[in-house]
Amino acid sequence: MGTVILYTIISLSILGAVAAIVLYFVAQRFKVFEDPRIELVEAELPAANCGGCGYAGCHNLAETLVKSESFDGLFCPVGGNEVMSKIASILGRESITLDTKVAVLRCHGTCEFRPHVNKYDGASSCAIVSALYSGETGCTYGCHGFGDCVTACSFGALSMDTYTGLPVVDEQKCTACGTCVKVCPKNLFELRKRLKGDKKIYVACRNEDKGGIARKNCSVACIGCGKCLKVCAYDAITLNNNLAFIDSFKCKLCRKCVSECPTQSIIETGFPVRKEKTQAATDENIVTV
Repeated sequence: MGTVILYTIISLSILGAVAAIVLYFVAQRFKVFEDPRIELVEAELPAANCGGCGYAGCHNLAETLVKSESFDGLFCPVGGNEVMSKIASILGRESITLDTKVAVLRCHGTCEFRPHVNKYDGASSCAIVSALYSGETGCTYGCHGFGDCVTACSFGALSMDTYTGLPVVDEQKCTACGTCVKVCPKNLFELRKRLKGDKKIYVACRNEDKGGIARKNCSVACIGCGKCLKVCAYDAITLNNNLAFIDSFKCKLCRKCVSECPTQSIIETGFPVRKEKTQAATDENIVTV
């Protein structure tokens, strides 16, 4: 009996040794060489793995950067120009500089401007609500206010305003990773060019209904009147499907469109408060016949 056990142990040991040798040679035969620069590049990336670059994670981006001949179409929005400059030095390439961006919510339909017409009693999720019906208000394009974007943001740059019922972007924390853009079922978030002093002028509306219907469901909705388009001297405004859009890369911040908008759907932030016209100033403009 003891001899049988001994033979069994020896046989298994020999089999294990042979298997180990075979696996070693197989591993050597199919071993994948990884460029050591990939690890160096990945070390410079912020390790956010947010997907804002368009890749699954920082390692995938690092691998692509090393293997690509140029940086065209490759950029880390979280690390920005500073990180990309360091990576360019590692790879011996010319550094690229892109305009930084910030997320903007294109909806100004608070409870004050967009009254509720029904009550939703279900899972607190914008995605689920959008899949079930149009929402609690007459505007089918507006924010549901359940905060899917807040939950998805990895940088704490979004929070819900309990008074307005809308998400608020913290511009100091926003990295323009684009997660909120992907998560919002109503496509209300946009990444706009970050300007000096955090100045912004944009149409805070996504409603594509005709003017009368849009205005009925939300008093600050864009009605597609085109007045803003007519006063813009820089071709920064376009009008499609009853909805105006301001290109942040063409806009010169002249603010004429803001004053012209009859529904106040164009928002301006980061500017000094406009001075109200006094009655005296108004009287001076009156021509006496």
